[in-house]
Amino acid sequence: MTEQEFLNLKNGTDVRGTAIAGVENDPVTLTDEAVLAIAKAFFVWAAKKTGKPCPTVAVGHDSRLSADHICALVAEGVSSCGGNVILTGLSSTPSMFMLLQDGFGADVSVMITASHLPYQKNGLKFFAKDGGLEGADVAEILKIAAAGDFPAGKGSVTNKSYIEQYSADLVRKVREACGTDKPLAGKKILVDAGNGAGGFYVDLVLKPLGADTEGSQFLEPDGAFPNHIPNPENETAMQSVCAAVRKHRADFGIIFDTDVDRAGAVAPDGEEINRNRLIALISAILLEERPGAVIVTDSVTSDGLAAFIAKHGGVHRRFKRGYKNVINESKRLNAEGKYSPLAIETSGHAALKENFFLDDGAYLVTRLLIALAKCAKEGKDLMALIADLPEPAEAGEVRLKFTPGCDFKTLGAGVIADFTKYAESCPHLTLAPDNCEGVRVNFDKEHGNGWALVRMSLHEPIMPINVESNDVGGNAKIKAELYAFLSKYDFLDTENLKK
Repeated sequence: MTEQEFLNLKNGTDVRGTAIAGVENDPVTLTDEAVLAIAKAFFVWAAKKTGKPCPTVAVGHDSRLSADHICALVAEGVSSCGGNVILTGLSSTPSMFMLLQDGFGADVSVMITASHLPYQKNGLKFFAKDGGLEGADVAEILKIAAAGDFPAGKGSVTNKSYIEQYSADLVRKVREACGTDKPLAGKKILVDAGNGAGGFYVDLVLKPLGADTEGSQFLEPDGAFPNHIPNPENETAMQSVCAAVRKHRADFGIIFDTDVDRAGAVAPDGEEINRNRLIALISAILLEERPGAVIVTDSVTSDGLAAFIAKHGGVHRRFKRGYKNVINESKRLNAEGKYSPLAIETSGHAALKENFFLDDGAYLVTRLLIALAKCAKEGKDLMALIADLPEPAEAGEVRLKFTPGCDFKTLGAGVIADFTKYAESCPHLTLAPDNCEGVRVNFDKEHGNGWALVRMSLHEPIMPINVESNDVGGNAKIKAELYAFLSKYDFLDTENLKK
């Protein structure tokens, strides 16, 4: 494989590709050759990073169909260079970082996952003791893989699970915070794992805390994802867990993505706690503990959330999308002496300062459950914490595709620049003062009474447009104006916007 072919597997801070053949127009790119070379390259990178000639590498995986095969290849690649491998079996992505902090015996780790992508996809996510690797680190590993200069050796391969210890740490945190052994006794809390890796949370976390978990669903790992995509942002998935909460009259619902680095929740009335509502809930909890904190979110959060955070004594910092982007911005603020306990995306990626700034869905919902238990003890309703969250009348996202093969990055930047000039020239439009990616434009009451964010996807030839309005029918007005402006670009497919 050429260096460029390896670099084509880079997806932000991960390696991702197609691992299973048979899907039309989706050829296998994460080949055995590629995985072996990347595993060896990670060993070389890790030796340099740790200063150890033969670092020990922990390897875990989610429920994907290709997981066992890829794990075996990674173990073969690392051990053939002289490295020792610990196979942790079915794991969550956050646990693969936490084991590096916990005396587990590994120096670095690899998680085999492709998050919520279709069944034929898979990938590799890398961790060192100071956190997940940055995009530049992944590019360096892929270049080492392409060069093919690897040491020879004979390391060991052993099996040792960590998810039990990871779960026990969560249980201990809840007990210490609540001052009782079973703080969730009398509460019915159900989990929808979507047949991903999150089923452990029921038996290893909720039940030891005394929760009734009746109604939990799709806990068995199945990489074909037969029930719904394990994704808190997926409408079908959220409808499924919301229906389960209503059916079983649960006090709280939880939904994880495939590898448990993201989560969503459901209120007792079956309404989802997702996106702005999820951010508001965890923000309210943290701001009650320490007012004045800076909450870092991605760029598509609502104006209502910004007002909510300010009302609760916090400072809202919108930043560009990408979970590493919001995490790094929160870290930067802390380094400047501005306390920022949370970096969170509307997708459900949430990283707390107190937890190594690790985006961990299980830790996030554990934090919510602590608040739930405390509220119950005081005779309060957890959802009362966000009763004053202003919510838009309408919200939506439209994704516009570029003509295949075009220079979409350059063309997209040009469209955004043009729309910025257009907004500056229109009396009924104003540019958002805290814009940080693409262009966010406010529409006055007569022209939609809301806002639109026109931006570029981080990784795909797609221009997502987020729209919110405070009026019923307002989104249609905003989208109509956007369509009138954007339809002149023949390299953009604006049919979704027209509809």
